[in-house]
Amino acid sequence: MRLQYLLVTAFIGLCTAGSLSAQQTPSNHGARFEQLDYRLPGPTPYRGVDGAPGPQYWQQQCDYDIECRLDVDDLRLHGSELITYYNHSPHTLSYLWLQLDENQHQGHNDMHHFNGSTMEEAMNEAALYMLEQWKDLTEYGHNIESVTLPDGAALPYTINQTMMRVELPAKLLPGETFAFRVKWNYKIVDRINGPRGRGGYEYFPKDDNYLFTITQWYPRLCVYSDVTGWQNKQFTGRGEFALGFGDFKVKMTLPADFVVGSTGECQNYQEVLSPAQMKRWTEAKTVKEPLEIVTLDEAKKTEQSAKTKKTKTWIYHAENVRDFAWTASRKFIWDAMPHTTEEGKQVMCMSYYPKEAYPIYRKYSTKAVEHTLRVYSKYSIPYPYPIAISVEAQNGMEYPMICFNFGRAEEDGTYTEQQKNGAISVIIHEVGHNYFPMIINSDERQWSWMDEGLNTFLQFLALSEFDNNWKQRRGPAHLITDYMRMPADSLEPIMTNSENIVHFGLNAYAKPATGLNILRETIMGRELFDYAFKEYSRRWAFKHPTPADFFRSMEDAAGVDLDWFWRGWFYGIEPVDIALDSIAWHKVDLANDPPKQRVLTIEKTTKPFDDISKIRNREAGMTFAVEADPDLVDFYTTYRPWETEDSVQENTIYLFDETFSAAEKVKRFGKKNYYELFFRNKGGLVMPLIIEWTFTDGTVEIERIPAEIWRKNERQVTKTFVKEKPVVSVRLDPYRETADIDERNNTAPMPAEPRLFKVYKKHREEPRLNPMQKVKP
Repeated sequence: MRLQYLLVTAFIGLCTAGSLSAQQTPSNHGARFEQLDYRLPGPTPYRGVDGAPGPQYWQQQCDYDIECRLDVDDLRLHGSELITYYNHSPHTLSYLWLQLDENQHQGHNDMHHFNGSTMEEAMNEAALYMLEQWKDLTEYGHNIESVTLPDGAALPYTINQTMMRVELPAKLLPGETFAFRVKWNYKIVDRINGPRGRGGYEYFPKDDNYLFTITQWYPRLCVYSDVTGWQNKQFTGRGEFALGFGDFKVKMTLPADFVVGSTGECQNYQEVLSPAQMKRWTEAKTVKEPLEIVTLDEAKKTEQSAKTKKTKTWIYHAENVRDFAWTASRKFIWDAMPHTTEEGKQVMCMSYYPKEAYPIYRKYSTKAVEHTLRVYSKYSIPYPYPIAISVEAQNGMEYPMICFNFGRAEEDGTYTEQQKNGAISVIIHEVGHNYFPMIINSDERQWSWMDEGLNTFLQFLALSEFDNNWKQRRGPAHLITDYMRMPADSLEPIMTNSENIVHFGLNAYAKPATGLNILRETIMGRELFDYAFKEYSRRWAFKHPTPADFFRSMEDAAGVDLDWFWRGWFYGIEPVDIALDSIAWHKVDLANDPPKQRVLTIEKTTKPFDDISKIRNREAGMTFAVEADPDLVDFYTTYRPWETEDSVQENTIYLFDETFSAAEKVKRFGKKNYYELFFRNKGGLVMPLIIEWTFTDGTVEIERIPAEIWRKNERQVTKTFVKEKPVVSVRLDPYRETADIDERNNTAPMPAEPRLFKVYKKHREEPRLNPMQKVKP
């Protein structure tokens, strides 16, 4: 009956749910919709198959008690720290690994030699200097003065470029704690005109002042986790940080006329602020607009006055943070205003900036900080820390509770819209990093996209809620198409290690942010996406998630199989290019019925093939049930039509005797238009079909077909749509939401006239009997 079915289908298929033309064949059935499990690590007691932390999840903790002194004359930072390490792992440790990030500025390290370089027909002085800059990097990096037990006994240690291994005097068993001291100093780099870097100083020659950004400054523990063991991959300046959580007590001693901003809460404002500034600080906790604690006039006066030889010590505490950074300058204006979380907690939003940034920062910075906390908290978790700071420092970089941004005006105080928008955008982005990765604490050294991509996505949402007409750079799907249409040998998957990415901004920031926006707007919908994203954020707050944890959490919380999307968008480099090849327009033939009968020829009956199993069964002398039990034998058991005249089957007649009356056809089908659309996947990356129908009366309809339409044929698919009104045009992806790299093939010509097809209610078949069917058992 299989052949009969196919023959009948070929004739009556015009009225089935399938194609109005030839049936689709399941060619090119690839693996795009198969499960991604083979690419992901299996679940463990530490990480569940649902993407949540497992019942035995663990992570290490490290607390720091640091005292440091900033020597402005020598441009050197001196420090000592008591480190307390908690081994929460099930493993016994023989040594500890620490990060010495300042050693990135040592010219002999690999990072200054492992990148290629080329020559151009014309080279400027700076480009030529960069070819041999490493030769001048001789005075930088951490000088480790001592590593000791608390009682002063020396501990052996080994420095390997930006990593230091400290040998333990005894095995550190699970559940045990180990404390030790490190004393160090380093020369602070000129991060504007010198070796550069995320931290260092900026010198202002006009008023002979410095602005210090003290980051990655203290020897700090590497992460030891269930995923990587020790994450002691060298810091080269590209892949950022993998850090564990802990509590900090930090004392910074520096000239008394400096203003300090820092991770954590200051414990001694009454000692370091003037009475007027202290009063303003107290008042700032109740205002609705940013209030200057250190005013513009005070900052101008300080930067122009004689430098003091006196010092002050600022004391800060921070709980459950993965890092600690601070800033100091005689030039700072400082303003603040409160933000109240959805849990009713007060967060002080603050900005520190020199007078050069006053026109932009006084008006926008602290309000942008508050806006960021409000929007990010809505989409992830409530902001848990007491402080959020934006510092204008001519760069963009993030640390817990504090970030460094740009946003200076012209010398006359004017600024362009581009300067203003650039400042607001970078403030939102860097403050947003408090969530990713400072709290949802992924391994930046391995996966830049897990913090930069997710943060850029939320930055896109925050900018949209700041101004719906904001000119976005990253997030909307159509903005990624120039990158995705590049030659394949110029592309790399998002799932590329941070150090190996060529197009870093596009691959680690833009493409993952765009992918999340496509998930939210086009594939999952806002409600499902937002719930799942918040659930991922909640699950992994103050923990160490991996890509698999993110992928699984999103699917688990939304109830949507997204493996096809992760495979294509994150693991692949194929672009989206879905073409609408052609359109066929069909209508019911209201004047004619199908012929009264249709005769179909049936194939000959041939002897069944003896496959290897049948042959081996006979050779084994197997006893078969129909041979052992005569009651099981009937005519059909012994019938061999290929040995008789019955080898040619006769014909079957199909009678179409139940048709519609003319009036019924007009009533039921007169207004219906059947549009058969032929789609082709030219790019390779599957996506939903978003179809814009424009009708003769000028109305427009948007129809959405899920990406699963490609699951049986990933190259081409045909689908028929029924419309009550005639269509004048069809267009794919009208809102440019799938990142289609070629919009020229998103339309196809409309047929001038419809093809008519005949319709009937049902058919009945009257097969002519063959001898096999005549014989009764």
